[in-house]
Amino acid sequence: MSAPSSQRAHGRALLAELGVHLLVLLAVVFALYPVLWVVALALSPGDAPEPRVLPFASHPSLEHFAAVLGVGAGSEAGGGWLFGRQLLNSVLVSASTAIVAVALATPAAYALARFDFVGAKEGERALLATQMFPGVAASIPLYLILDALGLLDTRTGLVLVYATTAVPFAIFQLRGAFAAIPKDLEEAAMVDGATRFGAFLRVVLPVVRPALAVTALFAFMTAWNEFVLAATFLSREETFTLPVVLQRYVGEYDARWGRFAAGAILVSLPVMGLFYALQRNLVRGLSAGGVKG
Repeated sequence: MSAPSSQRAHGRALLAELGVHLLVLLAVVFALYPVLWVVALALSPGDAPEPRVLPFASHPSLEHFAAVLGVGAGSEAGGGWLFGRQLLNSVLVSASTAIVAVALATPAAYALARFDFVGAKEGERALLATQMFPGVAASIPLYLILDALGLLDTRTGLVLVYATTAVPFAIFQLRGAFAAIPKDLEEAAMVDGATRFGAFLRVVLPVVRPALAVTALFAFMTAWNEFVLAATFLSREETFTLPVVLQRYVGEYDARWGRFAAGAILVSLPVMGLFYALQRNLVRGLSAGGVKG
């Protein structure tokens, strides 16, 4: 190839790479622009958004964060303790939902992936059908059940409600992960003297650790962000989860957008930290779960 042809090819490759980077940059700006508006609104004094193109706070202030946390001058009495209680509610409900979903779904998904029994195919179809309907469609029967059990306005009742959708989703997710594992791994462990449960515990579970982490993360995030069912089954401020707390800042006659934005940021921070912490663990789990041929 001649020198001019080589230079033209290099130039085209450079232009193509520059175009890809430009598209990625535009996509990042498009995704972050609303987030920057929320941050600017949370840091701007007052509740009326200022009409401007660049989402930057002209006079940054932490008054909205202080009000949400209950430590500001305009906050309600006992606000700090109340927000801490509501934060604890969200953490306990979301973590319990993730634990219940993974604990119940793991043996069920393993059985569906490994054993042939009557109703296995029909059970998988039923699990898939449950994902077609939103959780709010079952709000009335769930309300009646919780009322009969005396679990209305409790964290335990809310965990049971969230589990009705989290467990089928987790089973459907983990079933594919178990089916992708070669049976030779378990058979080799059992030849060496391990029981079926021992092979499952020491061989299969370490391999599906990334899938377990992803499933638990999705169950946690779904419960953490859910609003409609929580607002339906909870009535006391002491039992509210954080999405229900945010809703009170936007009323029928007024809207405190600054506090709403500050609360939205505070609600998002724990999930972001959990996601990035699990992301590192997922990378290590995927690299350690390879099968040598």
